[in-house]
Amino acid sequence: MTTTLSAYVEAVGVRGPGLADWPACAAVLRGDVPYAAAPTELPTPERLPSAERRRAVPVVRIAFAAAEQATRARPDMTELPTVFSSSGGDGPNYHAICETLASDDRSISPTRFHNSVHNAPSGYWSIATRDMSTSNVLCAHDASFGAGLLEALAQIVCDGVPVMLVAYESDYPEPLRSVRPIPFAFSVALILSPTPSNQALARLDVSLIDAPHDRLADAGLESLRGTVPSARCLPLLAALAATNGAAPDDASHTCLIEYQSGAALRMRVSPC
Repeated sequence: MTTTLSAYVEAVGVRGPGLADWPACAAVLRGDVPYAAAPTELPTPERLPSAERRRAVPVVRIAFAAAEQATRARPDMTELPTVFSSSGGDGPNYHAICETLASDDRSISPTRFHNSVHNAPSGYWSIATRDMSTSNVLCAHDASFGAGLLEALAQIVCDGVPVMLVAYESDYPEPLRSVRPIPFAFSVALILSPTPSNQALARLDVSLIDAPHDRLADAGLESLRGTVPSARCLPLLAALAATNGAAPDDASHTCLIEYQSGAALRMRVSPC
């Protein structure tokens, strides 16, 4: 028997190459404007205190870029439990640590060390928001977005409270990139709720099936989806973009998100 997990999408945040925010991303995914890849801009985390802001490494900045967008869209939703999901964390910081360890002076700065842990973005977020809610941090290699989404949905079903999912990657410099070829920084944040508000964007019903995943027609977007694990979300974002603004009785959109070992997450996105 297939289990279906359901929630309502209350807000979206996106930052990636040529994708500055959710409205810009939605316009590209709907085909309103052509996709033009460009280096991902990493904004300064607005909500961090000045001392922590100076220490924020690329993976923290890319995670905050999407999370701050989503929470700005729903300032009424506070004290959100979170799920942070990334396939590898901070590539540039790992590169710098490896360079130090390969040098004559192997002293690693405390800042580099504490930024190297996988839960660094989650820790910075709790500092920025002063939120004492639970935060789960996970990694599932290329399936990290899907695993994070399943974790967030399971919490919603079990606890009956809204959850924010933040999935993110930083790009990997050479020579790490030759082993782990992630060419772009990318992040997505979804605020998900067990019940819809008047501002809800869509209903999301998710099940795990054995099936091939969807690919995107645009070559640039498909390359992004295939090379950056957190960008596996793009078919879902395309369905959300197509559904946004639709009447409640309009047809739903279904997509298949790449998961593990030939499996896929089947997602039905329905207007509220």
